[in-house]
Amino acid sequence: MRRATSGRRYPAVVGSAAVAVLALAGCATASAVPADPAEVHGYSKERVTHRSQTAKEVLKISTVHEATGMTLLEGPTFGEDGRLYLVDVTAPPGGPKVMAVDLDTEEVSTVFTDERSAFTSAQFSPDDGRLYLTDYAGGRIISVTPDGERSQVVAEGPVDGRKMQPDDLAFDEAGNMFVTDSRYTTYPDAEPGGRVLRFDADTGTGSVLADHQPNPNGISFDLDGGALWVSQLDANRVDRLTLNEDGTAVTAGHTGMYVDGGMAQTDSNAVDAAGNVYLGVHGEPRILVYGPDGTHRATITVPEKDEGLDSATNIAIRPGTTVAYATISGPAGGYIYRFDALAEGARQSNGG
Repeated sequence: MRRATSGRRYPAVVGSAAVAVLALAGCATASAVPADPAEVHGYSKERVTHRSQTAKEVLKISTVHEATGMTLLEGPTFGEDGRLYLVDVTAPPGGPKVMAVDLDTEEVSTVFTDERSAFTSAQFSPDDGRLYLTDYAGGRIISVTPDGERSQVVAEGPVDGRKMQPDDLAFDEAGNMFVTDSRYTTYPDAEPGGRVLRFDADTGTGSVLADHQPNPNGISFDLDGGALWVSQLDANRVDRLTLNEDGTAVTAGHTGMYVDGGMAQTDSNAVDAAGNVYLGVHGEPRILVYGPDGTHRATITVPEKDEGLDSATNIAIRPGTTVAYATISGPAGGYIYRFDALAEGARQSNGG
């Protein structure tokens, strides 16, 4: 993606990140009746049973930072080198903000840092192979090479007259970038002000696909690439936004899943090769898995003995396998946990 000309819950000053996070995870023929989505994706509603699974700790990545008072891992994504890349949202200036983990040797390497950013997600572009990072604090999106070199700003400034607060991102097959523009909803009477943005791969120009969103966070394409799953942090739901043929406008939308979060909130999401939606939860260390028809198919938790963890932000499934990893954080530190996905990993289950 080229540099944009257009213009989470984290503030402009990284040291205040703790406050912001707490404020805040058989085909039918042409003449036949359309097939049930559950049947299209290889299971029937009658056969679906809820699964409970306990994830296994893999590695501790970070400890609570003295400068920011917390640590929060996000944006897990596999690079072509096989390493798992991730970000620490609340890392202090100069601290390890983007890291890569060799899961075989358990070696953790710092890929990128700077003095000003609070990165909330990461994903590799299918267009240029660079790692794209949303900087919530700076209201911009930057990209770096897989080794953290040659950083460049690809989007910043106002989009349709308003500065953005980019949280998560997803790419379509052509390299166009779709971004959740986070904004808190002040209850009980404020109008939701979050947005979903699109940045053109050729021109870098930003446009608004959806407005008046209740603090959108996670974003992934569905299995066919014709719609977006958008996690609404302040509404505890996941919306499905249908796109037009070239992905430049939303033609319809509705809520696909409601979450009884209690004190927890919907965070980032990912989609596997069967169309299942994996939803991270901020406020509790768990991952919820829904079928594309909205059926609650699985819940992934951490062992009860693993105390001091209160956020499971996102997941990545190793491409071509069902081996999945979740970023889980809290007062005990930032960790990677492993679990078995319901289907193989695809590009939409790898970052964002």
